[in-house]
Amino acid sequence: MQPAPMAGMLRDGAGRLRSLTRDEYARLIAELPEHLADLARMSVATGMRQANVKRLQWKQIGLERRHLWVSADQHKNGKAHSVPLNDAAMAVLIKLQSEHPVYVFTYEGKPVDEVNTKAWRAALKRAGIEDFRWHDLRHTFATWHREAGTPTHELQRLGGWKTQSMVERYAHVAPEGLQAAASRLDRFLIRHELQPSA
Repeated sequence: MQPAPMAGMLRDGAGRLRSLTRDEYARLIAELPEHLADLARMSVATGMRQANVKRLQWKQIGLERRHLWVSADQHKNGKAHSVPLNDAAMAVLIKLQSEHPVYVFTYEGKPVDEVNTKAWRAALKRAGIEDFRWHDLRHTFATWHREAGTPTHELQRLGGWKTQSMVERYAHVAPEGLQAAASRLDRFLIRHELQPSA
């Protein structure tokens, strides 16, 4: 039996897949300036695309309902996208809620308009992380979800992917998920084998 591939460095014919390990993520967050660290935390917590995180406005967010909304004209796949907010995302939003009246993520009072900055690249270097782009935070979100056992149809909705095939490329990350599914028959098959035939 061959071991599952390492989650940190994945590639296949469907496109580039690079995600962070938990240790790499912790090192990166520690090295980023606070405004970029908050953006990165939100990106991994929600799987939102770079453009949607940077442009995020308070009017899109319902903190009480733990939910935010990306309209169809702002979403890459052309369909409105509802994003449930987990505790990690909520922590970022609660921290920032009094920083700016319109935009969630700002730097020196202005909306963040670029993330691939000298500060981002320097933080990656200090953290010892190579071959990593901002969009790979979205791959990290998907990879970690699959490792946690999130099924394809749920991950598709969480990340706002248009087709299921776009999510299937993460399936090999967590073969133990299929192992658990395969094992559901054990109680029936084993019971049958243990019962003497009449």
